[in-house]
Amino acid sequence: MKKLVMLFAASMVLMGISFAAQKDATYNGEIMDSHCAAMGDHGGKEAKTCTLGCVKGGASFVLYNSADKTIYQLDDQKRPVEFAGQKVKVTGTLDRATKTIHVTDIQAGA
Repeated sequence: MKKLVMLFAASMVLMGISFAAQKDATYNGEIMDSHCAAMGDHGGKEAKTCTLGCVKGGASFVLYNSADKTIYQLDDQKRPVEFAGQKVKVTGTLDRATKTIHVTDIQAGA
């Protein structure tokens, strides 16, 4: 019985660690649309106009890091509107499985 109690206690500690809240981190890049980010550029078009046009056409806002060519999905699709085509710092928690940032803040300038 004592071993069972200790095993239960140990498993609860490990579960607590796995459910611990993630801390926010900052990610740098450009607010782009998902279509252009997949290509790595706007095909010669002006960044803001292209991004907004592609989102209007069905793409989603993403954060594109050109240094390592990483695309992060953004769970908030309203906040990025004012930063379309701009270099930014996005603060939030990253879901590594889906490469989605749960956005808590976006600031201009990366």
